[in-house]
Parts: sequence; C-alpha cells; structure tokens
Amino acid sequence: MVDVGGKPMTRREAIAAGSIRMNSAAWRAVRSHSLAKGDALALARAAGIAAAKRTSELIPLCHIVPLDHVGVEVRLHPTRRSVEVEAVARAHWSTGVEMEALVAVTSALLTIYDMAKTLDRAMVIGSVRLLRKTGGRSGEYRHRVGGISRAAPGADPAGGPDRRRGRGGRRTAGAPSARRR
Repeated sequence: MVDVGGKPMTRREAIAAGSIRMNSAAWRAVRSHSLAKGDALALARAAGIAAAKRTSELIPLCHIVPLDHVGVEVRLHPTRRSVEVEAVARAHWSTGVEMEALVAVTSALLTIYDMAKTLDRAMVIGSVRLLRKTGGRSGEYRHRVGGISRAAPGADPAGGPDRRRGRGGRRTAGAPSARRR
C-alpha cells in the first residue's frame, strides 16, 4: 500500500457513473418493478452503498476509508433502454474516494444485471468512469468528454499534468507512447 500517513486530511469527494443497456422485455420489467427477484432499482442502490463501504476488501492495496457519505442515484433512459447509475462518495481523510465511487457504480450495475438476466443475458454494462474528484494534493479532476474538459469555469481546461501518465507526464514501463483511439 502507498504510505498516506504524512498526507493532510482534507475533504475528498468523487462522483462516478456507468450504464447498462438491455432488451425491451428486461427494460419493461425493470421499469415496472416486476422482476421475479423484486425491485432491481432499489436493490441496486443498496448494493452500491454496501459495496462502497467494503471497497478495501475488494480491491487489493486499497486503503480503508472512513466514508462520511455514499449516495447512489439510478436513472432510467427509455430511448436507449438503459439504466444509468451515478454514485458519490465523500470522506474527510488523507486519501481519495474514487475507488469507492467506482465500486458503488459497478456493484449497482451488476445487481441490475443479476436481477434481469433471465430476460436478457446479452445486457451490456459500459461507460463506467470517474466524472469528478475533489480534494487532496492533485486538486480537482473532471472527466473529459470528446476531448473537452468538464472542468469548473475558470479552471485549467487542459486539466494540468497529463493524467494518463501520472504526475508530471512521466511514462511508466509498458505504457503506450501515444493515446489509442
């Protein structure tokens, strides 16, 4: 594990999102809360929160973070027959909560899959990503959409150092020399 003992305790927040697409039969059952296993959306929220609290047990070398708040929102998108999950994690601690938010989203999406798989085994989980993180030494990060940063007004649109290569743009062994498209 990385030693975070010397890092200052600051307010940390991370927001992550992801989605799951499904066929129309599964979509109707999820929307109408008529799945055999029950209300997939309510259970997905609970699963996301529970998973965020256990992130250090799931991800090797991940610190145990005393979370102040975890929230999971689930939105239905009828035109795409998809469900989008967004999670926020907050803590006043010496390390970030990005992994907690990402684990919450992924667990919620897997819960929806598990509950609707009898109607559609071809569901696709995708676009799991960190949308935003604040706090700590590296400051604020906002997900770039189409090459444009979703940074706050007045923030550096380039997002500071090249985040694909860590601080200062250093290459890591085995890292590609150019962005893949």
